[in-house]
Amino acid sequence: MTEIDFVGRLHTKTSRDYLQRVVEHDKAECAEVACRFDRDYWDGDRRHGYGGMRYDGRWRPVAEDMARHYGLKAGDRVLDVGCGKGFLLYELTQVVPGLVIAGLDVSAYAIAEAKEEVRPFFCQGNANHLPWPDGTFDLVISINTLHNLYLDDLWVAIREIQRVGRKNRYICVESYRNEREKVNLMYWQLTCRAFHTPEEWSWLYQQTGYSGDSSFIFFE
Repeated sequence: MTEIDFVGRLHTKTSRDYLQRVVEHDKAECAEVACRFDRDYWDGDRRHGYGGMRYDGRWRPVAEDMARHYGLKAGDRVLDVGCGKGFLLYELTQVVPGLVIAGLDVSAYAIAEAKEEVRPFFCQGNANHLPWPDGTFDLVISINTLHNLYLDDLWVAIREIQRVGRKNRYICVESYRNEREKVNLMYWQLTCRAFHTPEEWSWLYQQTGYSGDSSFIFFE
C-alpha cells in the first residue's frame, strides 16, 4: 500500500475559519441537516455543507494525475464510491476518451444534479454494498467518503472496494496528526463519523485486506 496525494492541492486552496464554524451557528443542528446529504448539503448555505457545488474544472489536474499514475486507457473500467455530482469522473472521461465509468453515492440529490454527461452511469447506494461482481473495475476510487461511516459499515466498505477492484484502488479520507488538527477537524466536519489518525487508518486497511493506495486530508 502506497500513500499518494492527488487531492491535497484542492483542499489547501480553501480558507477556513474553524472557530467561526462553531460559534456563529448551532453546530450540532447544522450537522444533522448535513447528514441528510440533500440540497442543503450540496447547494444550500455554507454552514450545512459545500455552500454550492458547481462545476468549475478544478478536478481536471487530479484526473490527469490519476490517469497518468494508473496508466488508464480506453476500455478501462473506473468506479467512484461516493461520486457526488461526478465532476472527477467527468474529467477522467475527458482525459481518457473511451473510459468506462460507474459512480455510486448515498445522495439521490447529488446524482440527480450530477453532470449530465456522466449521470446515466451513476446509482444511489451505500459504500457497504457495492452492486458489482468481484474484480469488475481496473480502478476503484473513494475520496472524502469513507470517514462518513460508522466503524461496522466502514469495515465492510473497505472490503467491498477491495473486492470489486481487480487492479488499482485509491482511498482518501479526513484524518489528523496532532491535537490542533484533531480540534480543527472536529470544528469543521459536519458528516464525519470515523475520527482516526493515519496510523489507525493504516491498521484498518491491513485488517480488512485492503491493498490499494491511500491519502489523507488534514485541517492544519
